[in-house]
Amino acid sequence: MTNTAGRHVIIVGGGASGVLLAYQLLHQSCDLRVTLIEQRPDIGRGIAYHTGNPDHLLNVRAANMSALPDQPDHFWRWLVSRQHEVPLCPDPYCFVPRRVYGDYIASLLEQGASDRADGQRLTIVRGTCVDVSERSDEAIATLDDGRCLAGDAIVLATGHDMRASNPGHADPWSPPSAAPIDADATVLILGTGLTMVDYVLSLLRDGHRGPIIAMSRRGLLAKPHRRVDPVRIAETDVPFGASVGQLTRWLRARVERHAAEGGDWRGVIDGLRPYTQRLWRELPLTSKRRFLEHARAWWDVHRHRMAPEVEARITGALHDGQLSLTAAKVVRIEPNDAGAAVAYRLRGNAETRQLQVGTVVDCTGIVKDPRATPNPAVRSLFQRGLACVDRLCIGIETDPDCAIVDREGVPSRRLFAVGPLTRAAFWEIIAIPDIRNQCAELAALLSRTEETGQHPLRRELTRV
Repeated sequence: MTNTAGRHVIIVGGGASGVLLAYQLLHQSCDLRVTLIEQRPDIGRGIAYHTGNPDHLLNVRAANMSALPDQPDHFWRWLVSRQHEVPLCPDPYCFVPRRVYGDYIASLLEQGASDRADGQRLTIVRGTCVDVSERSDEAIATLDDGRCLAGDAIVLATGHDMRASNPGHADPWSPPSAAPIDADATVLILGTGLTMVDYVLSLLRDGHRGPIIAMSRRGLLAKPHRRVDPVRIAETDVPFGASVGQLTRWLRARVERHAAEGGDWRGVIDGLRPYTQRLWRELPLTSKRRFLEHARAWWDVHRHRMAPEVEARITGALHDGQLSLTAAKVVRIEPNDAGAAVAYRLRGNAETRQLQVGTVVDCTGIVKDPRATPNPAVRSLFQRGLACVDRLCIGIETDPDCAIVDREGVPSRRLFAVGPLTRAAFWEIIAIPDIRNQCAELAALLSRTEETGQHPLRRELTRV
């Protein structure tokens, strides 16, 4: 960064990750200026928190959802301050609607904007960033209307990729009424994770009467939360650097021992949370591949759980027969006048079966090839050689300080990323408890750079 007063950080993406980073930058430095670029009308919501459906609940209890690492009860205190308006939460173990959490995230910058000093240092720009470039003395973000914004650093906080809907498909992030979907039609949902759960709740709320089929390779459903405290696991007890097979055996033994003592497996999984990023980082590459292919689905259903209220609705739909889970692989989808004809094979069966559905909803999550992202800012990084795909093809390459690594393997001094975009380096980086720490650490790095006038150390990426 240039050695001048009032250094400027541009954040591309005004969802939860972008707001958390902006808040930390404004509070950790008195001189940094922050520009937040967001294409949506609302700040702080992104994909996850823009939903207006009150049935869409957080999948983490309120006690663990503070946006601020140094104030673990910040969200709970914010909720209590609003209880006179709408009673939402009887205690910190509850699960609130995601829309409410979006209000909370947005309030972080609203408070800053009301402060004259912070308000003068924060600029919110409405628009879509279509290009990111880097020079020796500045980084430049170009918007879709031709505006160019120059800063000392640019941080991509673009969140989850939204797939373009194919013919015969409905958008999983829009209400079913937007499709629109015939109330008596068969709906096929690809994927059986938490996005599928949300869409089923949306269908039920809209009065859908037809069958709902959720299909994935293993047909696994997310486990429910229970009132369980995390088990204390000493760092020295965790087998860092072990293979995925050794880790699996260690984890199963730990769960079995805890269960034998009357405990719940959830306590062990939650107790492991402080170490999951280091476990991923030190996992051998071959083990990472094995995990993604064979163990990820099992980990996800135990790690990313449903709120008890959501479990009750989904269990009811399964019991009534309206919702069914199918372990199968889709062979092809052919749109037609009635929706789509789907060919699939049940798990362990070579026979191809046919299914006519009114619509298909793709809730499978991560884009398979990061270079296929619909986000123009990220695409521009690939086109310019300023970013490269990691060897597992799950995200862009970043270093431990969140610096984006170019195609020559060199971390940038001016381009950074936070949130789901950095999953290749951090893996567990999609939930607020993880993202808040990442944003606080990056803000501290950029603030130190601002104070000293020195660039972050430029390190060659270690390739193993």
